[in-house]
Amino acid sequence: MLTKRIIPCLDVQDGRVVKGTSFVQLRDAGDPVELASFYYREGADELVFLDISATPEGRETMADVVERISEEVFMPLTVGGGLRSTIDMRRMLRAGADKVAVNSAAVLTPVLISDGADKFGSQCIVVAIDAKRITSSEKPRWEVYIYSGQKPTGIDVLSWARQVVELGAGELLLTSMDADGHQAGYDIELTRAVSEAVPVPVIASGGAGTLEDIYQALIAGKADAVLAASIFHYGIYSIGETKEYLDRRGIPIRI
Repeated sequence: MLTKRIIPCLDVQDGRVVKGTSFVQLRDAGDPVELASFYYREGADELVFLDISATPEGRETMADVVERISEEVFMPLTVGGGLRSTIDMRRMLRAGADKVAVNSAAVLTPVLISDGADKFGSQCIVVAIDAKRITSSEKPRWEVYIYSGQKPTGIDVLSWARQVVELGAGELLLTSMDADGHQAGYDIELTRAVSEAVPVPVIASGGAGTLEDIYQALIAGKADAVLAASIFHYGIYSIGETKEYLDRRGIPIRI
């Protein structure tokens, strides 16, 4: 059985790690290189670095920060934000990323997914999906948002998830905009729906507040990995505590 993964997320703006609530009200959480080094020592399975202001500002991802992080940590690193071409992807991979994440550019130019998969392999291509619930009926629906949650697209999340996998995405980073930063639990319905819809790994993101929340995302949500920020950045739980809890609950995890 494949082990589940615990992945801290570094949302970076103006060179600093920030964390907000539903993508707004951002507050400082520290230096990205220092935090990356800390999580590496803590035993995180992977790390996600997202330059959250790169796409809205129309600029490139901060390659210098990625290089500094890759010099300090030796675990899989996913980098996203402002990647609009395979040239951008190659630059991040050369800077030290193991995988690249695309969101807005993938929606605007879906062929970027297949081009990236052809050049670098599907295992390198992560499609990030920012999802907002638009119905709360017995058959809930979610809409894809782009530009760091600023722009609705009218695209159904489940349809988009299936499409990007067909195009060559090797993994999905699924964030519930409704749950993000509230620390009240992941959107389990959303996570389970996407996990059941695609054959590739799904990383659940948005809403971790307790260790039980993480457990439920993996069990009820059927996620392959969980991404969290606030509970780790502000010392509510450590990576070690999280893994020990999941191990006691029978979750296959790398201790």
